[in-house]
Amino acid sequence: MLEDVHGELSLLSTWDIAPTIIGGTGTHIPYYYDEELQRRVAERNLAAASEHVRPYARTTATLVRGTPVSELLQAIDRDQRTLVVVGSSGTGRLLGIVAGAVATELIHKAPCSILVARAAPATFPKRLVVGVDGSIESAAAYACAYFLAARFDAELHAVVARGGKGVNERLVAAITDGAHVDSHLPPTEALAAAAAEADLVIVGSRGLHGVRALGSVSERLAHTAACSALVVREPVWQRVAEELGR
Repeated sequence: MLEDVHGELSLLSTWDIAPTIIGGTGTHIPYYYDEELQRRVAERNLAAASEHVRPYARTTATLVRGTPVSELLQAIDRDQRTLVVVGSSGTGRLLGIVAGAVATELIHKAPCSILVARAAPATFPKRLVVGVDGSIESAAAYACAYFLAARFDAELHAVVARGGKGVNERLVAAITDGAHVDSHLPPTEALAAAAAEADLVIVGSRGLHGVRALGSVSERLAHTAACSALVVREPVWQRVAEELGR
């Protein structure tokens, strides 16, 4: 039996007024300039989230003024978090890139793993999909998926997409012990198709950030998957600690 893990769960809600916007008529304060309204909405969201997770975990709840991405990145760096969770705005990948959606920016900038959460059934998670190509990043994703499947007694389906770059057959076999499904599709398409019948799709990250992350499998999958998507990324401070320990 795998030992249970007791992690720390922190909830963060942000509020701010919009930058200067030219235009607008009438005598009422526009909602994007109403500080009290923005703060009340953020407080309600934080209270609702706290109530939702109360049966499952102890949490700390923090309300701050600022933008979601900058405040989340500061909290991740300050507390050396290993996972950040955000909801999917449903804006899609292209609009997210242009508009700077929270999930899109965190996929490009976060120094740790990212979970993009979507609505799920009460039985979540019962079916997990993980992409494996033989790389060390896919091995980390598979290890995470294997642990979650064992912990929650869920089905685990490893997918090997052969429609993209080379797959290391020997390492794929070693990682999955031969228990995987082959697909002739490119990685993003293969995993998105498999995710249509899953609760959670898991993929490793090659550590690309910013512009270099555009077009990566993890970045595309986080937006196209029908279910929640977990991008497994080794925290920066963990790599630094390992280097210092050598």
